[in-house]
Amino acid sequence: MVDAISTVKTPYGVGRLVTRRARKPVATLLVSHGAGKGIDSGDLLALTVALPRQGISVARFEQPWKVAGRRIASPPATLDAGLVAAANWMRVRTPLVVGGRSAGARSACRVARSLGASGCLALAFPLHPPGQPEKSRVEELREAKVPTLVVQGERDAFGAPEELPELPDVDLAVVPGADHGFRVAKSGPVSQVEAHEIVVESVLEWLVREIVGAR
Repeated sequence: MVDAISTVKTPYGVGRLVTRRARKPVATLLVSHGAGKGIDSGDLLALTVALPRQGISVARFEQPWKVAGRRIASPPATLDAGLVAAANWMRVRTPLVVGGRSAGARSACRVARSLGASGCLALAFPLHPPGQPEKSRVEELREAKVPTLVVQGERDAFGAPEELPELPDVDLAVVPGADHGFRVAKSGPVSQVEAHEIVVESVLEWLVREIVGAR
């Protein structure tokens, strides 16, 4: 499968959309990155390789600040505008799941309902800044108002799985021994390859159950 690369104009600059289409898509996953590595993070790449083989097209959106080569992420409102612009540019005919990792996950939760998305994928959702659990962002998850999957590392300093309260329409998958980037120690309970496999398997199972099966 070959990636299609497109530019997307947003109110805050030009973003980049890298899409790998399934042969006969039954759903489309649009994901954006966090404030770190970008759309080439291990978890997003793992989803891009695996899901199209199962009928799920994957589009990774690179925000304008990253395309421009800036090192600091732009404000949340600009991330939301970028994700909305990417979704509108795509005009998919299959059920759309909007998602992302870290800051991208927060953005996805904020715009999912307004986009008419069938679901929301929150990879490494930052429940709070490290060491500051009182600054909770759980309300953003609550306000997604669509079926949502949170995939969280067991050792995530931005919020461990046990810190996530039970919320309507929110499922949780845990990656053993993983940190915020889903990185695992060599002596951990799973290997790095296995950690990414857990992410993929959790997302695929949820997509089939909650999105494709609900059609």
